[in-house]
Parts: sequence; structure tokens; C-alpha cells
Amino acid sequence: QVTLVESGGGLVQAGDSLRLSCAASGRSFSSYIMAWFRQAPGSEREFVATIWSGSSTYYADSVKGRFTISRDNAKNTMYLQMNSLKPEDTAVYYCAADRSSGLLTRARLYDYWGQGTQVTVSS
Repeated sequence: QVTLVESGGGLVQAGDSLRLSCAASGRSFSSYIMAWFRQAPGSEREFVATIWSGSSTYYADSVKGRFTISRDNAKNTMYLQMNSLKPEDTAVYYCAADRSSGLLTRARLYDYWGQGTQVTVSS
């Protein structure tokens, strides 16, 4: 069982940066695949980025080159550094975890979720 808590969201202007954190409790954090998703009002939950236990990463095209996902297994924490933010990045951002391997870009494949943190980017 894993409990996830996101933090770091807020209101920023276009072009600004934010860093989100996802603190995990429970055993074997380092063995979980971790990911960030986001959901804008009226839209489905959208894949943003994922990081495997070995710290390999994969990004959605919409954030590639602007966002960086990372993890600190000693602190049971995952991060999302978001640079050059755009108004279309406005959403509730969720962290997710799963024991599976492979590339998981569909929200329904993840067993564990945080409560979400709001990111609002003004133009």
C-alpha cells in the first residue's frame, strides 16, 4: 500500500516555473513506477511524465523540453520541475504509482493516486 501527497501547486504567470513534489509513504517506493498526470476542467486525465525505478524517464510531447521528472528514493519523493509554463498547462496535477513495469501512460493502469494539486498559469 502506498499513500501519495502532492504539493507545490499555485498561481503563476506564463513563462514562470514551478516545482511539484509527491511524497510517498509505504514500503518499497524505489521499486514503483511513478508518474504525473494532469486534468483540466471538462477534460480527461492526461499523462504528463513517468519515471522508472532506475530513473529512466518518458514525457508527453506537450511537455517535452519544458518539464523534468525526477525522484529521490532516499526521501520517498518524486518531483516535477515545470519551466516555461503556458496557460494550457493549467490543470490539477496528480501523482500516481504502480508496481507494474513497462510504459504506463493510461491513468486506469495506476493503482495509487494522490489528491492532486492545482496549477494555474495566467497569460
